[in-house]
Amino acid sequence: MLLQDIVRLLDADVLCGQDLLDRKIETCCGSDMMSDVLAFCKCNSLLCTGLTNIQVVRTADMTELSAIVFVRGKIPSDIIVAEATENNLPMLATEHTLFEACGILYQAGLKGCKRGEK
Repeated sequence: MLLQDIVRLLDADVLCGQDLLDRKIETCCGSDMMSDVLAFCKCNSLLCTGLTNIQVVRTADMTELSAIVFVRGKIPSDIIVAEATENNLPMLATEHTLFEACGILYQAGLKGCKRGEK
């Protein structure tokens, strides 16, 4: 699935990375616990989260995530968006809850990250 498909499915706003919406997303992880993201996420994955701190960007960088979707209408600070822009990390924001966003993406065919797969 392409990131532009996710923007459409989640009726999301693009906070940064507008030029990267042709990026392929293979799996999705929904979590507010960055330790779980480190344990379960792999490269070419999307992270759906309600956390808006710098640790989200650092975790995404460490795990080579392809993009982040902030749920529940949360918007990170300009500093966080600037850090993501510098790291070529697209960020989206949606009004959907974490549960709803993951459900919509799963129903559209995006698979979840699984323990032990990298």
